Amino acid sequence: MAQKTTIPQKYQVWIEVRRRYHLSDAQIQMAREMGLNPNKFGKLANEKLEPWKKP
Repeated sequence: MAQKTTIPQKYQVWIEVRRRYHLSDAQIQMAREMGLNPNKFGKLANEKLEPWKKP
């Protein structure tokens, strides 16, 4: 019988950010290495309110 492994909470947050903002694994890895806070990504990705921030 296979064991179920759970993903730690600190990585689960990054998985949610990746899914919500359509980022690649490499982009998430760079963000983690730079020490960015995953809870602050909503402030960075507000291109609907601030059109000059569009990618």
